[in-house]
Amino acid sequence: MHLIDSRRLTGPNLLLDRPGAVLEVSLLDGEEIVVPIWKAKVRWLLDEIGWTGEQIASRLFLGGAMLAISAPIDALYTATEINELAWESVEAVRAGRQEPSLAEAAERLRLELADEVNPEMLALRDAAAARGVSFLSDDRLASVGLGTGSLTWPVDALPAPEAVDWAAVHDVPVLLVTGTNGKTTTVRLLAAMVSATGAIPGVTSTDRIEVGGEVVARGDFSGPVGARALLQDRRVEVAILETARGGILRRGLAVDRAKAALITNISADHLGEFGVYDLPSLATAKMVVTRVVEPDGRVVLNADDPQLVAAAGPAPGLAPGFIPKKSAVPVTWFSLDPAHPKVRERLEAGGEACFLEDGALVLARGSARTSVVRVEEVPITFGGAARHNIANALGAIGMAAALGLPVEAMAAGLRRVGGTPEDNPGRANLFERNGVRILLDYAHNPNGLKALLDIARSLPAERRLMILGQAGDRSDGAIRDLVRVAWTFHPDRVVVKEMEELLRGRNAGEVPAVLVDELLKLGAAPESVTRTGSELEAVQEALAWARPGDLLVLLVHAQRDEVLAAIEAWG
Repeated sequence: MHLIDSRRLTGPNLLLDRPGAVLEVSLLDGEEIVVPIWKAKVRWLLDEIGWTGEQIASRLFLGGAMLAISAPIDALYTATEINELAWESVEAVRAGRQEPSLAEAAERLRLELADEVNPEMLALRDAAAARGVSFLSDDRLASVGLGTGSLTWPVDALPAPEAVDWAAVHDVPVLLVTGTNGKTTTVRLLAAMVSATGAIPGVTSTDRIEVGGEVVARGDFSGPVGARALLQDRRVEVAILETARGGILRRGLAVDRAKAALITNISADHLGEFGVYDLPSLATAKMVVTRVVEPDGRVVLNADDPQLVAAAGPAPGLAPGFIPKKSAVPVTWFSLDPAHPKVRERLEAGGEACFLEDGALVLARGSARTSVVRVEEVPITFGGAARHNIANALGAIGMAAALGLPVEAMAAGLRRVGGTPEDNPGRANLFERNGVRILLDYAHNPNGLKALLDIARSLPAERRLMILGQAGDRSDGAIRDLVRVAWTFHPDRVVVKEMEELLRGRNAGEVPAVLVDELLKLGAAPESVTRTGSELEAVQEALAWARPGDLLVLLVHAQRDEVLAAIEAWG
């Protein structure tokens, strides 16, 4: 047994409702008996430094365990050290070594804690809580209120609560969007809907931070760092936060309350990281967002996803294994099937649901039905071929209804977002250049690729080419699963790309070798498979091969801007 990872948790997370620290360890069969001993040592240390009210939570997973400690927001480094010291003591006992003195460790921790604490931060946090407004902090900045109602200061120069102009402080609505696929497209749809009302949306995603259509920063900001940066922007009137699995598991959520939360779907991706090895565990991790939704808010869930139906359980809106709130948050179910049992059940109870019926996207409340927009009016559905984007649009309608947006704004937003790099960069972007159709997308797991291929099959083509690649943090089995989905498209040519930016612990050439090997096993002719050293080289190879009447399916993950420029220049 050995330590895998130790980290701070800056917000609500998989094991706790509040900030703290978590430590993950690997365990062999039978070694889980050390967890109660570990907990006891942690408890002793917590009590010794005066943290008698802090919580301890643990979770076993395949091949290991994790233990989390709640802690004050100004002392998270001390919390990580407590966990590490307790585990070091457990390891020593199991190995027959002399156990370190926890009494001496506790004395040292008390001294370190005195240096770490920030009483001014806690006073400001408590003052914000007393006034019913949000408080955010990290190592550099702390703020009260959100968006247009936020005030922000360096953590080493915080004002006394009585010096704050509380009349200027308020929160703005926060919407959380998570799931395996469709998150980025959905936050863009929601931003378009909010913009149609005249309000200024702020959006975080795997691509950027954007406020009112202006790109503030580029990169992956789907974690709590990006969320805090957006929520401290005083232009933001509605915050729409793409909330990725990695951020939830690494650090927790940036906020402890939200107006609504959406989970698009659950499918195999990133399994094996942070103690999540199967789909039910992944669903539980995603369901963390439901725990911060306010009682008068909504949880929006995909009824067509069996993992989400199971995860909602008997108390919809709450993840299994957590201490429930006083009352469960109402769920808005959405489905491509108007007769889905969850949809019927919700409507019969007088609640809300969204569904596809007779070619229209419908928002229903009890017995009332409102047709928001027809499928053919929504560009990203490709006339109905992109079933996954119909689902994304329905989820966005459910979130917009939770926000109280008028139906006209929902429809206007759905009509506005097209399949162009300007509207939805990197997601189902369709070009026609020199008589060649080019479909560019971020699909990076089997389900995402299946959805993309539904669009591709609707496009006529004399010959088909696909660019294929994968990040190095997937298992060989997951990489081969992706190839098997790709092969159902029967491409005439496959260009396999290396992505040095996404090796993630693998050696160069390792992932392409697995991709090529699986392609050949499936029956690809060796001369139809090409390997390139980068994503841009793969695209250049594809463009050089293409002739009028061809379809190029480009899976682009690492060099999107360079690829878009190359396509534009070729056209």
